[in-house]
Amino acid sequence: MKLHIKNMVCDRCKRVVREELEKLGITLTSVELGEVETAQNIDPEQLMSVKKALEVNGFDLLDDRRLAIVEHIKTLIIEEVQYLKGHKPAQQNFSDYLSDKIGYEYSYLSNLFSTETGQTIEQYIIAQKTEKVKEWLSYDELTLSEMAWRLSYSSTAHLSNQFKKVTGMTPGEFKKSKLARITLDKVGQ
Repeated sequence: MKLHIKNMVCDRCKRVVREELEKLGITLTSVELGEVETAQNIDPEQLMSVKKALEVNGFDLLDDRRLAIVEHIKTLIIEEVQYLKGHKPAQQNFSDYLSDKIGYEYSYLSNLFSTETGQTIEQYIIAQKTEKVKEWLSYDELTLSEMAWRLSYSSTAHLSNQFKKVTGMTPGEFKKSKLARITLDKVGQ
């Protein structure tokens, strides 16, 4: 049985979900960001226990197929931008990548995402990239041109312009400000 879970954005999230479900006696065959596969079917009573255990830890069980698709889109973007998984070929754009991975036309995915979140997929990608740049700026390990290259920006100027549009400040101003970053599950909200 496959369960779709909202707000799973990191390896720690995967660990917490695994531990909570195993405490409930559920055998898992896989745990991925936003998705868990169980070895057995889960009865309605167990499902309520799962839902409660997840909610206590800041996760939501998604019953609605449309919301599960939106979470899948978010997961794929987070994996590529935040964790630099490299599943998306560099020359492939996100629209084709998402269509290929999810199995729906991009126009459907785009409309669904906008309807459910109030923002476009492109805005969400930019928000994730901006948060990744904030992280790198706080560590002071990469130059702006290295950040631009890793995030597939056409130039440092393009990265800087998008960063300023989202945050209201340049990357240099942000670095000096020591403002806090936000958690990945809150990016784009």
